[in-house]
This record gives sequence, structure tokens and C-alpha cells, in this order.
Amino acid sequence: MAAMGTRRIAPIVVATLALAILLAVGCASEDVTPKQTAKQAAPERTAGHANDTAGRTTAQQNTGRTIGDPVVAAAGDIASCESRGDEATADLLAHIDATILTLGDNAYEDGTAADFRECYDPSWGKYKARTKPAPGNHDYSVDETAIGTAEGYFGYFGEAAGDPGHKGYFSYNLGQWHLVSLNSNCAEVGRCDSSSPQIRWLKADLAANEDKRCTLAYFHHPRFSSGEEHGSTPEVRPLWDILYAAGVDIVLSGHEHNYERFAPQDPSGRANRQRGIREFVVGTGGESHYPIVDAIANSEVYNDDTYGVLKLTLHQKGYDWHFVPVAGKSFTDSGNDRCH
Repeated sequence: MAAMGTRRIAPIVVATLALAILLAVGCASEDVTPKQTAKQAAPERTAGHANDTAGRTTAQQNTGRTIGDPVVAAAGDIASCESRGDEATADLLAHIDATILTLGDNAYEDGTAADFRECYDPSWGKYKARTKPAPGNHDYSVDETAIGTAEGYFGYFGEAAGDPGHKGYFSYNLGQWHLVSLNSNCAEVGRCDSSSPQIRWLKADLAANEDKRCTLAYFHHPRFSSGEEHGSTPEVRPLWDILYAAGVDIVLSGHEHNYERFAPQDPSGRANRQRGIREFVVGTGGESHYPIVDAIANSEVYNDDTYGVLKLTLHQKGYDWHFVPVAGKSFTDSGNDRCH
């Protein structure tokens, strides 16, 4: 009888174990499906963190890194006495050993001497000695209806803003890189067409520095932007034409108060990984936020609710980028690429 009891019990145990296994598999299947759906519903351009590796081979990732390569930190649309965003981004600069590039609209609302003294100087002004600026439209304002001469801008930055006779465009070298600060307020610098003084100067400057493998240009108005407030700026196409022809690697701009990174492209907006210019829109200096609803062609990553600065490490043959957000925010974007 005891043996018969054991035989009867064994099938029951086996059946119970089988049922338990089936239930476990069913629960696991229910848990996996929502995770996959959530991941698929979160495209890279709206992710909290973006790391660009697509399209780069091992050779492309060899950017010639050496210890002590120069670093720049950039943002535009910066200081307003009505916002504390510029104070938060200025705190980042205290911990980044870098040359600081301002991408225009440095002091709101009108770029007056008082605006620079009372709004810009207490925050970003702490790092004036290592700043290489570019002017924006608000730096030329007199009021909401009039355009001035940017006396506040030129008076505040002095020689760092370039030769006043050149109306705010200048160039310099950092390590193996050539950097060009341009003035995209076209009406204020004798237009931006092919015969304008700035275009003639730019052609000569790039020709004189063609021995530099890597080149970065920066100015306020973006050729391309997905922003709802201003969007792309066709008026700066002639600047892009010259930069593209000379093999420039990076263009930094502001104007749209958000962050956006584009794949390398030509002045017409056609993707070109071999010769294209990679544009970063970094209007995240602290004044305010402007929305992005739908991304335009070649936009890889964007964010419209985070102040911060773009940190670029300039290697001999390439560069690393890292968007550094202000304290309390999690969005960031990082990657690397080679120069042409």
C-alpha cells in the first residue's frame, strides 16, 4: 500500500510543478511586453540622454586625443535680470576649465550698458577674462522697435569682441583648431551676401588658415533649427556657403532658446557625413525656453526645457561634445567625431 501511495503522489507533484512553471512563464511574458513598448515609444531625439555612435567606424573614432587638448564651453541667449537661469549656467562654468564662447543675445532685454552691468556681469561676467563672444540681435536693440549700434556689447567686451572696424567678427587659434566668431546681424554689418565686407574677410581668413585641419565657426542665428519661435535662418546661407567650401567642421549658434544637434549637412540641408558641417544650436544660456514640436531633416537630438552649456574638447583630428545641464536637470547629449 505504501508503494502504491508513492506512485499516486508522484504524478500530482509533477503536475503541480508543471503548472507553476507555466504560470511563471506567463507572468514573465506579461512583464516584458510593456518594457519593449515603452522603449520603442521613446525615440533618441527626445530621450533624456543621447550618445551618438551611429555611422562612426573605429577609424572615425580616432580623434587624436592628447592630454591637455583645449576645451570650449558655449551657449547663447544668456542673461536677464528677470531670470535666474544665467546664474545656474554660470555655476557650471566655474567647474569647466575652458574658453567660453557666447553665441549672442548676451544681455537682455536690449544689450545696453546697464543690461550688461546689472544682468550679465554678476553671472557670466565672472569669466569675462576667458570669454570670446559673438553678438546677437538683442545686443543691438535700443527698444522693441529700434536697432542700435551694440555700444553696450562692444563697450563691455572691448578688445575681446574683435576690432570695432570689423564690426564684431574675428578669429583665433586654440591648439590645432582655428575658430571664427562671426556677426550674423547682417543688416548691421553691411549685409551677408557674397560681396559684403564680412564675407570678403571670411574668405581671406579661412584661406590664410587652411593649414589647420579643424575649424569651428560660431554666430547667433542658426542656418537650421526645428524651433517654433524663429526656426531656420535663410539669411545666413552665404556664411554657410563659404564655411562649407572651406571644409569647416562645426558651427555653433543660438537664437532659438533650446538645444539641438544636427547630422553633418551642406548649406542646402542635404545630409553629407563626409564633408558636411555639424551644427549645434545652443540657446540654453538661461534667458528662457522656446518649444520644439516637430524636428526638421537631419535633426538628431533636441531638448527644449533644459538650461546648460555645450562642452567641446578639441583634439588634433577631431572633437568630443558633451551638453552639461544645470543642477537638477537630467538631459544630456554626448559623442565624438573626426574632422574632415
